[in-house]
Amino acid sequence: MTASETRPGDSRFFQRSGPFGLEQLAKASDSDVVAAASGKSVAAFRGVAPLHVAGPDEVSFLDNRRYLPLLAETKAGAVILSPAFSDKLPPDTAGLVCKAPYLAWARVATLFHPDPKSTGVRHPTAWIADDADIGENVEIGPFAVIGSGARIGRDTIVASHASIGQSVEIGSRCRIGAHAAISHARIGNRVTLYPGVRIGQDGFGFAVGPEGFETVPQLGLVVLEDGVEVGANSTIDRGSMRDTLIGAGTRIDNLVQIGHNARLGRCCIVVSQAGISGSTELGDFVTIAAQAGLIGHIKIGSKARIGAQCGVMSDVDAGADVIGSPAMPFREFFRNVATLRKLSRKSSD
Repeated sequence: MTASETRPGDSRFFQRSGPFGLEQLAKASDSDVVAAASGKSVAAFRGVAPLHVAGPDEVSFLDNRRYLPLLAETKAGAVILSPAFSDKLPPDTAGLVCKAPYLAWARVATLFHPDPKSTGVRHPTAWIADDADIGENVEIGPFAVIGSGARIGRDTIVASHASIGQSVEIGSRCRIGAHAAISHARIGNRVTLYPGVRIGQDGFGFAVGPEGFETVPQLGLVVLEDGVEVGANSTIDRGSMRDTLIGAGTRIDNLVQIGHNARLGRCCIVVSQAGISGSTELGDFVTIAAQAGLIGHIKIGSKARIGAQCGVMSDVDAGADVIGSPAMPFREFFRNVATLRKLSRKSSD
């Protein structure tokens, strides 16, 4: 087999929907239609693709000026783009003009390739406790385990080898990935947990005794509110005396560690390999970039942004941008970098 670029939405791997007319796409993406200058029209669009490979029955998008040369040469039947670029459309290409092209692209791509829907099939190798409460049309994959007293809402998918612990509550239309393990947790609706996620394990709590460490019982839960997504192999520990809380709409990347009692607000972003220590609190719309580390018992204000590999050791104000270790405002960090470079040049002279 030779390496080659596959077209987006390969039907062997992704569900497909459609075709859709241009007006349907405009409605789904909250866009205004600009007809092709040549008068050419496409009755039905069948998919999405990048500018350089899209064909006449496909939709593409432009959200960055650097790709304008590709727009000039595209064969796409329609392109989602901002008003600033609408006059750059090729003669045979219609425009779907909107203020947020990337958001519109997400909605159009989802229209053509919706999330998998539950089949309602329970695989015969799955083990389900007699007193588990399984809602309508729940799909349970091979070798999955559903513990005693667990509750799973309608239209949820539980993939192969997933483990749902005793008394865990999972809402409707959730997706639980293969080999995910969930215990001591309450999970809202439309939550996605990718493969290998660990939710509700023991928090890292211990006391020092005369003969070594003694484990402190972790008596809280993990609460994931509606619309949360947790990436593959990420871990969220249950609380010690209060619940660990992940606010509605928050997105957590792969390989993230969140400690016990942490509380994340609505629509936060936590990028791969970041670590949030116990009892730290994030406001709403906070961004934590890759490999950042936050010590415990601090507060990060709403809409703050924490840079990659940042070491955060104290509170961060709402709306602040910090980077470096220890964390400092962006301007101060880059001023320090410039000063060090100047000193380095002087010493080498």
